Amino acid sequence: MKKILFYSVPVLISMIWLILTQQTCNPISLKGPEFLKFYLILVLGFYASVMILKSFKGNSSKTMFYFMTLILLLGIVKLIKGLIIGKPVGYLVMILIIEGVIILCQPGVQSNPKHKPI
Repeated sequence: MKKILFYSVPVLISMIWLILTQQTCNPISLKGPEFLKFYLILVLGFYASVMILKSFKGNSSKTMFYFMTLILLLGIVKLIKGLIIGKPVGYLVMILIIEGVIILCQPGVQSNPKHKPI
């Protein structure tokens, strides 16, 4: 439960920024530069929280993986929308590639530490 609260802080900060500066709760409706600002606040804040938590505990969790995947899916949805309406999506593609590499480089999440590997 603590991890969910810890990982949700960057999400809350980015949503507060979204509401205060853009007067909307829907990040998909944002134009390119505004979405990139929102997405970078979300991604950088989340990975900062991951680094802080890893410095204290040092292990990966399923919760972290789920948050990473949901953030990546948000970017992919916006990428698809941008491609459909013919907008430039180069910066978003670069951010998504870097994020995908980071997700793939994460060590495997252990479901049960007492369980012996086969």
